[in-house]
Amino acid sequence: MSLEFTSSEMMSVTAARALTNDMTCFVGIGLPSEAANLARLTHAPDVTLIYESGTLQTKPDVLPLSIGDGELCESALTTVGVPEMFRYWLQGGHISVGFLGTAQIDRFANLNTTLIGDYREPKVRLPGGGGAPEIATNAKEVFITVKHSKRTFVKDVDFVTTVGFGRDGTARDNVPNIGRGPTVVITDLCILKPDPDTKELVVTSLHPNVTREDVIEATGWEIRFADQLETTPEPSAKELEILRDLKARTHAHHASTQSGQQ
Repeated sequence: MSLEFTSSEMMSVTAARALTNDMTCFVGIGLPSEAANLARLTHAPDVTLIYESGTLQTKPDVLPLSIGDGELCESALTTVGVPEMFRYWLQGGHISVGFLGTAQIDRFANLNTTLIGDYREPKVRLPGGGGAPEIATNAKEVFITVKHSKRTFVKDVDFVTTVGFGRDGTARDNVPNIGRGPTVVITDLCILKPDPDTKELVVTSLHPNVTREDVIEATGWEIRFADQLETTPEPSAKELEILRDLKARTHAHHASTQSGQQ
């Protein structure tokens, strides 16, 4: 019998499966953190999770609200200074994968977390890049997880906060000492990967009960589909149980903390 699950759960489980036990992962807050910790609690118990605040091999019991969340430091093997985090761990080539989210992503996997609209008169100002530009430059590869909509999946981002493959797909060509860039984008509808030649994102797998039309309607450019289009495996009962427990634990923890501060 098929299990009942939401599109968000499908996304998180699929993103978690992208991580393996031997990876050292630089984790972004939000959806990437949810997926990374689900991986740690399921098939990849020895994955090394690192956050921008300097926490190494952290094993939070609840999902952090920010990189400054005390849960990260309390559950980490050790905490180092931010300069060491970036200079030694990231620029030194010790991060196998950076796991990022975004407000906008375009066909060449460039990310925008700076602003929406014109730079001089933006409609919305966003939080900014944080460590994402450096993560995308120096990690050996980058995973991206984000909800799929035309507002997020745009033909050209309003501002390139974090370079995927540049405005024309060639930004990483013949550039030494940087990582491969984005290798997979996981949404609540599908999995996308860059074309080996053009670097434009191509749908390689549709999630269960998702059609090509669903993806086309949620994408702001003429999206391409792989010749061998796959169907993403459904979440298992165990994965759903652990994910739901993690989210319930997180909600209860942060609710009690906020209540105590009032």
